[in-house]
Amino acid sequence: MRDWEGEMSMYKMIDTHIHLDKYKDEEISEIVTEVEELISVSMNLNSCKRNSSLSKLYPAIRPAFGLHPEQALPSDEMVAELLSWIKTTKDEAVAIGEIGLPFYLRKKNKLTQSYEQYIEVFETFIKLAVELDKPVVLHAVYDDAHIVCDLLEKHTVKKAHFHWFKGDKKAVERLKANRFNVSVTPDLLYEEETKKLVEIYPLDLMMVETDGPWPFQGPFIGKKTRPAMMHQTIAEISNIKGMKLREVYEQLFINSNQFYIVK
Repeated sequence: MRDWEGEMSMYKMIDTHIHLDKYKDEEISEIVTEVEELISVSMNLNSCKRNSSLSKLYPAIRPAFGLHPEQALPSDEMVAELLSWIKTTKDEAVAIGEIGLPFYLRKKNKLTQSYEQYIEVFETFIKLAVELDKPVVLHAVYDDAHIVCDLLEKHTVKKAHFHWFKGDKKAVERLKANRFNVSVTPDLLYEEETKKLVEIYPLDLMMVETDGPWPFQGPFIGKKTRPAMMHQTIAEISNIKGMKLREVYEQLFINSNQFYIVK
């Protein structure tokens, strides 16, 4: 077994999707030492405000502001308040996110509003990203990926990050054709679906993430999700791609830097 803690000092990493606002303060002070940068995505207005505050405490934290789709939609007034707040604080944000469509709520028949309403709100945030010239961080998997691509193409969005992406071959080819970025989580160590995605997706359009504090299975079962887990993710990408480990680290770091312009 590799000494992953030791490798942390050798290679630079960026966690391109984490919910730092859900961690305790004492955990965050340790987490920020494990990587160069962290893109901390938001769930709602309160989440945005906490991520904003955290970014002022820790320079490594780069916040993305948005409205996560896997929840009940807020009122029109609350959406308007969030949009207004994001416009006011736009210079702090590296992206608009996490935004997208509620695949899992819909699958479980737990939508509190119509699916069309979710699409409408999502499109509002896409328009905001275009207005502010920001990348978008997307929760868009399986069937929803095609609807999301329709809207991205409609509004000529060029910088789109599909986090923890899962979808059919047609969706994958569509993402590739648009040169959209995808990010891979530690589930690469045990999920065949993620392995297949890594096999066929171009490395220059790939990034890594944790989606912490979401817990993982396989070799990570029972462990708190931390950015250091990405060392194993990157090693597995190296194995699947048949590339030197150092080259994979360097390319992923370049991809993340170019996408988010964090340096």
